[in-house]
Amino acid sequence: MTTTTPERAAARVADAVKVYGSGDTAVRALDGVDVTFPAGRFTAIMGPSGSGKSTLMHCAAGLDTLTSGSAHIGDTELGALDDRRLTLLRRDRVGFVFQAFNLVPTLTVAENITLPLDLAGRAGDREWIDALVDIVGLRDRLRHRPSELSGGQQQRVAVARAFAGRPDVVFADEPTGNLDSRSGAEVLGLLGRAVRQTARTVVMVTHDPVAAAHADEVLFLADGRLADRMPAPTADKVLDRMKAFEVRS
Repeated sequence: MTTTTPERAAARVADAVKVYGSGDTAVRALDGVDVTFPAGRFTAIMGPSGSGKSTLMHCAAGLDTLTSGSAHIGDTELGALDDRRLTLLRRDRVGFVFQAFNLVPTLTVAENITLPLDLAGRAGDREWIDALVDIVGLRDRLRHRPSELSGGQQQRVAVARAFAGRPDVVFADEPTGNLDSRSGAEVLGLLGRAVRQTARTVVMVTHDPVAAAHADEVLFLADGRLADRMPAPTADKVLDRMKAFEVRS
């Protein structure tokens, strides 16, 4: 008899509740969500506006705290950490890619990629960073500054920076929101390659069915709850599922 080994969780939340405000004005952004983000996988989070998808990402990443329930990066419970240890965990074990590229304009591409490591006083793995440069296709741009790059190239720098410290998980919040469709497709493609070629984990919030189709699985939130999940997504299947939410609401 063969047994299957359960997938290791890069991040997870259990019975996650997040309430903003109090009394009559309280908003329950997350309402008892249980989600595991498997290591070495690319997961997308989708849902109608106000569904709680960004709140889920922020709480899973330690950027916001849960009202109740728990959030873990690997085996570490975020709620058990004081501010200093939480800051160190985010720095050392979590990467971030946002809609805004957040590059330092006075630094070169190479310096922007290693900035988090430099700030932490860590040398980093030069071989790893060298491989990342090739994955994101920036070998001929390392001496350029952000103003000399296109939007798509700037976001590629941001992706390389997010992976530079070999984090357990990279959280991407609408990473293609400021890009045209071609540049967006390039960034999504390299996120997928980074997952496959470096065995890292990506969790992406998006409203775009085409973007979600690059993921291994899509999680759908509605009214602060996990409403559905879709392995091996296609853009058409994701779009149909999102339309069903609109009809229901």
